[in-house]
Amino acid sequence: MVPAPVGFQCPECVASAASTTRQVTTPAGGTPISRPIVTYSLIGITAAIFLLQFVSGITEVANEWGMWPVGIAVGGEWWRLLTAAFLHGSFLHIAFNMYVLFALGPTLERILGHGRYLTLYVLAALGGGVASYVFSDIRTVSVGASGAIFGLMGALIVAGRRLRYDITQVIILLAINVVIGFVSPGVDWRAHFGGLVTGAVVAAIFVLPARHHRALVQGLGLAGVVLLLVGLTAWRTAQISEMLAPLGQGVVV
Repeated sequence: MVPAPVGFQCPECVASAASTTRQVTTPAGGTPISRPIVTYSLIGITAAIFLLQFVSGITEVANEWGMWPVGIAVGGEWWRLLTAAFLHGSFLHIAFNMYVLFALGPTLERILGHGRYLTLYVLAALGGGVASYVFSDIRTVSVGASGAIFGLMGALIVAGRRLRYDITQVIILLAINVVIGFVSPGVDWRAHFGGLVTGAVVAAIFVLPARHHRALVQGLGLAGVVLLLVGLTAWRTAQISEMLAPLGQGVVV
């Protein structure tokens, strides 16, 4: 026996109990977290990039790194599909997106865990970029984290329904932003839609599978999402290449 804060403990009994204690996990199978450090890091990184963008010229940086179909298809600048999500067009633009990220991100990060949450954010941002690439005019230059933010809203609706959370406010917020996206000029509703669908699908992959073979199902599901986005990108690239062929433009490989 050894002294304990209350009475005495048997070392063998404590070791036996520890070995039979079930490991606590998040609903998606990740490790529980105490602080949403990924959410705070994403906000900090995005804000820092915007300050650099502001100093260097908002429009100039957007043209260099934003989602621009011609630059992607003809110039082979594939990174634009993702880098656009870390750029913004104004202080109001970034303030609204980061506010929603701050409001919704911590809940999702606690549900999914750090790694799965970051995966969700990146894939939703990429899904928004791909949707904008596929459906926008080839002369369009688009920036903003809105695709990823819509992905978080879609994910929280899916995860909330699965875990029986009250998601009424999220649905209202989503509805308001959908309306704004269609009635306001200059808003890339295609990126919103792409991020929303991608985020909802990724969340379903994370929270819906049963515990049995959950990691395998999640891995295969994420691979399927990535392959679909790659396929859509390749299809759009071929389409733009064919469109510009009469002008003597080809795709750089």
